[in-house]
Amino acid sequence: MVIQQHNNSQLWGDDVYTKLSWFRRERVSSAHVMVVGCGALGNEVLKNLVLFGVEHLVVVDFDHVEASNLTRSILFSQKDAESGRTKVETVAERLREINPAVEIRTIYGDIAYDVGLGVLRRMDVVIGCVDSRWGRYCINRLCMRAGVPWVDGGIEGLDGTVRVFESGRNCYACNLGTEGLKELSHRMTCAGIVRRNETAGRAATTPVIASIIGAVEVQEAMKLIHKEELEQGHLTSLCGKVFHYEGEHMTTRIASFEAYDEGCPEHQRWEPTRQSAVSNRQTVEEALAIFEKELGTDKVTLLLRSDCFVDYVEYGTTGEKKRVMCPGRMVADKLGGKDETEKIYQHEYNSVDKSFPYMDMTLHQIGLPDNDVLHVRTGNGDYYLELRSEFSD
Repeated sequence: MVIQQHNNSQLWGDDVYTKLSWFRRERVSSAHVMVVGCGALGNEVLKNLVLFGVEHLVVVDFDHVEASNLTRSILFSQKDAESGRTKVETVAERLREINPAVEIRTIYGDIAYDVGLGVLRRMDVVIGCVDSRWGRYCINRLCMRAGVPWVDGGIEGLDGTVRVFESGRNCYACNLGTEGLKELSHRMTCAGIVRRNETAGRAATTPVIASIIGAVEVQEAMKLIHKEELEQGHLTSLCGKVFHYEGEHMTTRIASFEAYDEGCPEHQRWEPTRQSAVSNRQTVEEALAIFEKELGTDKVTLLLRSDCFVDYVEYGTTGEKKRVMCPGRMVADKLGGKDETEKIYQHEYNSVDKSFPYMDMTLHQIGLPDNDVLHVRTGNGDYYLELRSEFSD
């Protein structure tokens, strides 16, 4: 791979991109963009963003580099696969080689549970490069709560699609419809062992389709960053449409793809949001005390909106109880290979107040990520409180 060196004597792209009538160099360099998924599609998206001069990135992925990634992912090497490096660590290193000015925050985790809403709130746009409905659903939920537009890309074989979703205009969950949401229901509930990973095989993709769809995703993200040009009609967004590329017979089409049902619970905007002095490294007891002081009330309940907390499970046939003490998503791993055909019940908490029996546990231990926004219920009403971030460059 040829690495382009950044010339500190001139701003990145000034000699090329400023010739585009709509391009605003300062706006692009100051934009904050999150990319979810660092596989073949994510590689192309990240490479293009950095070449465009985006200097503030957040990358999210829970996977490691494998040999199978090397035929489609320009930012990975054989050495990365052999050492099993995390994808986020690897792409961050390669992107800094392309442009040392880029600032990258890496989150090695799952978009469903490990990315605080406070991080999303600071983004200008989110780009999804995931390969599952569940992943897209979770990105959509967070972006709707934060009021941030997001671009979705999907690839399989020689086919690919790109869509854009914005609060008030187009919602991924609404586009799924009743049947699509039913298919996701087993992933959204905490009841009785609960979260089982999807076992569908990985779809075959090519570097060509990843390049094409990744390029269109970044093109749409650039339009969202250039809000004024978009609003004035100098640019046109894919919001409410779907771009479909079919490579076997080389056809493309743009079709209507818009749904925004007023009654959809995923549209709830978490605002106004107040800053809190609490971080997720503080105990439940400490957090409740600070929240009471900040909100001027002695009745505070934290609603666990993304996941429950489970202290023990009980096996239906024997009545045996096993202590797990973890968020619901981690229960299956805690059980250590127990027969999943057996009926299992879990004792869970979907909210936390002064009656919570584990007051010395930290907010992180009960499942709340860094810089998250908490839905807090009091006798005076509901509030959204953003946790203080422990992250530092």
